[in-house]
Amino acid sequence: MKRQISLFTLCLLLSAGALQAGEVVAPDSVATAEASVIERVKKGIAATATDDYERFRVGGYGEIVANFMDYGLNRFTGTGVGNTKEHRSSISIPRFVLAFDYKFTSKWILGAEIEFESGGTGMATELEPSENNEYETEMEKAGEVALEQFHITRLIHPAFNVRAGHMVVPIGLTNAHHEPINFFGTSRPEGETTIIPSTWHETGVSLFGSFGKGYAVFDYQLMAVAGLNPDGFGRDGWVRDGKQGLFETDKFSSPGYVVRLDYKGVPGLRVGASFYYCADATRNADKEYKYTYSQATSSGTQSVDYKVPVRIYSADAEYKNRYVTARANIIYGNMDNSARVSATSLSNNSNYHHGSMRSTAETALCYGAEAGLNLSAFFHDKKCPVIYPFARYEYYNPQESGEGSVVPDPRCQVSKWTAGINWFALPNLVVKADYTTRQIGTQKVFGTSKYNSENEFSIGIAYVGWFFKK
Repeated sequence: MKRQISLFTLCLLLSAGALQAGEVVAPDSVATAEASVIERVKKGIAATATDDYERFRVGGYGEIVANFMDYGLNRFTGTGVGNTKEHRSSISIPRFVLAFDYKFTSKWILGAEIEFESGGTGMATELEPSENNEYETEMEKAGEVALEQFHITRLIHPAFNVRAGHMVVPIGLTNAHHEPINFFGTSRPEGETTIIPSTWHETGVSLFGSFGKGYAVFDYQLMAVAGLNPDGFGRDGWVRDGKQGLFETDKFSSPGYVVRLDYKGVPGLRVGASFYYCADATRNADKEYKYTYSQATSSGTQSVDYKVPVRIYSADAEYKNRYVTARANIIYGNMDNSARVSATSLSNNSNYHHGSMRSTAETALCYGAEAGLNLSAFFHDKKCPVIYPFARYEYYNPQESGEGSVVPDPRCQVSKWTAGINWFALPNLVVKADYTTRQIGTQKVFGTSKYNSENEFSIGIAYVGWFFKK
C-alpha cells in the first residue's frame, strides 16, 4: 500500500503547489452556473429556494463514443498471451439521462433522473417458486432503462437536511461527480467502474448539509441504503455486479451505510473521503441458504451460516484554476469470507458470475490521477477555442489479494495510460479524443509483461445542462 499512498499524496502536493502558482478563479469556460447547479444536485447537496429556477426544470446529460481497438473481446482466453491481437471498432451511446426537479415549496423538493443506457431496455428476471426457485429471464434488448434517482428532499438548515428515495451512492470520485464534463476521457475512469458499481444508485435515506466558514468549509453526507448482494461478486469486477436492482424490490436486511466528507475551504480545491460498510452481504442474497458451510459435530455434520462484511474506503481530490484542472482518486476495498463466497455455487442461469469468474478476491484496489491544461488561458484573444490537452494514469486490480484457495489472476491487474484532448465547443458541450494503452499483469508503470497490451483510440461528444426552467 505504500506505493499507492505515495502516488495519491504526490497528486495532493501537486494540487497544493498549483494553489500557490496559479490564479484561483472559476473556469467559466468549463463550469457554468447551471453546470454547477446540476453537479450539486447529483452529489446530494440539494437545490434550494435561491437556485435559478422557481418551480421546475428539465435537463440532463448524454454521451456518444466511438472506439477503435487492437485487441479481442476477452483477455482471459488463450494460453498465457492475454487478449488476441485483432482490429475491431464500436460505436455506442453509453448513456442518455433526463433529469427533473420540482419544488412543491421552497422547502420540499422532488428530484428524478432516468437513464437510457446503451440505447434500449434491459432484462426482467424473476424467481419462480413454483419451478424449484429457478430464474426466469426475458431479454428485450441489450441495454437498460433505469430510474437512477428519485427522491424527495426536506430542506431544514444549511447544516442539516433530509432526503429519502433512490439516490447516488457517493463512493469514489466518479460516482459523486459522474457527469461527462467532470472527467477528461471519452469513458469514465476505468478503475472505479471496474471494482464498484457506476453510477451506483440505491434506495434509502440520507442526511446532508454544509458547515464551517472561511478556510474551514465542509459538505457531508450520511446514508443508509440497500446493501450489496454477494451473488454478483466475482473475479472480474469484485463487488461491481453486487448492486441490487435485479428484482422489483431490493432487500434491506443488511443495509449499506455510507459516510462522505468534502473539504471546500480553499477556492478551486475540493478534497473528499468516503466510507461504505455492509455488515453481512449474504443477507441480501437471492437465496440466503446458499451461503452456508458444513461443520463436523459429534452427531454428524450441520450447516453453518457465515457473514460477509464489505468495507470500501475512498479518497479523492480535484483542483481547478484558470490554467489547470487536476484530479486524483484511490479506492481500497476488503471483505471477510471471500473464499467461502467463491466456493458458493450459482446456477448457470442466475445472471451472475459462475465457474472461474466466481473467484472473488479478499481485497480490491484502484487509484489514478489526471491533469489537463487550458490552452486558451494563455491567449488574450477571446476567440481562442477552449482546448484541454490531458493525461491520466490508472492502476486497478479487482483481485489485489486472495483468501484461502483463491489465487489472484494476473490478467486482472491493469496499468493504464490515457492521453488526449477535450475541446469545449460550448461551456457545457465537449468533444473528446484520446489514446489509451493498458499493460496487463504488471504493477510497474513502465515494464514488460508476458500478456499482450491493449491499445485503443476513441472519440466522443458529451453535454450536460438544463433545457427548460420555470
